[in-house]
Amino acid sequence: MTKMIFVNLPVTDLKRSIQFYEALGFKQNKEFSDDSGAGMVWDENIWVMLLTRDFYQKFLKDQTTADTHETSGSMTAFSLPSVEDVKKFAQTAEANGGESYHIDIGMPEDQMYELDVKDPDGNVLSAVWMAM
Repeated sequence: MTKMIFVNLPVTDLKRSIQFYEALGFKQNKEFSDDSGAGMVWDENIWVMLLTRDFYQKFLKDQTTADTHETSGSMTAFSLPSVEDVKKFAQTAEANGGESYHIDIGMPEDQMYELDVKDPDGNVLSAVWMAM
């Protein structure tokens, strides 16, 4: 089996979250979707699993699901082919209920450019271009 990455995110409104991620270019895999979660495909090896908070909680044992508007547990970065693609990703997020912002990390834009995007539930995605 090919190695794959599955990023699991807790969401409060599954339908809204599916629409948000579809607007960003993810495709829903209906075979791995139901009322408690949706498999959203970035490419054949990278998926975002949108899980209702109740379903997400089942995987946490003795922990509780964070209010991601208040507390961050992780940031997931997705690489894009150009600075313009990063900017378009952020603009699309904003047009579909998310927000975006830029953090100056002291790198010139021709070396690395990143915009951080919050989905409607406060989960943080970083859209990144790097000169490789």
